[in-house]
Order: sequence, then structure tokens, then C-alpha cells
Amino acid sequence: MADEDQGDLERIFKKFDINGDGKISSSELGEALKMLGSVSPEEVQRMMEEIDTDGDGYISYEEYIEFCNANRGLMKDVAKIL
Repeated sequence: MADEDQGDLERIFKKFDINGDGKISSSELGEALKMLGSVSPEEVQRMMEEIDTDGDGYISYEEYIEFCNANRGLMKDVAKIL
């Protein structure tokens, strides 16, 4: 992954991690997704279930990077908006 892409991913993670604790909660994900458009609580829950692979209720930076690597096109679009 290019350094520029890595920087974008870190910047996006920090925008989603509103309280800065190093992980993204369901409520933080919902708030961040509102910036990208209207999302329902069901959509937020579905995304949490997909990205939170260890099931602890939070998206860690590692889980986030795994998701980004699997969805590079989507993340490039998100980087343009945020």
C-alpha cells in the first residue's frame, strides 16, 4: 500500500474514532456514516457485524485496515469525501 493511501486510511480512521480511544464503536460508526449520507441503524449494525471480526463490539484499527484492503475502491471514494 502506498504511503499516501496509508495516510488517507489513518486520517479516515481518526475521523471515525470520534473519542480517540483507538477503536470505532457502533455509535461512532453511525455518526461518521451520517457525514457520507443517510444510513439506518440496521445498516450501521450490518456494517459493524461485517467489520468487527472478533465480535467485541468495536472496530479496531487492524479490523479497519483489513476491511480497507478488501474494499480499496470504496475507501478511495470515502477519502475524497472526508
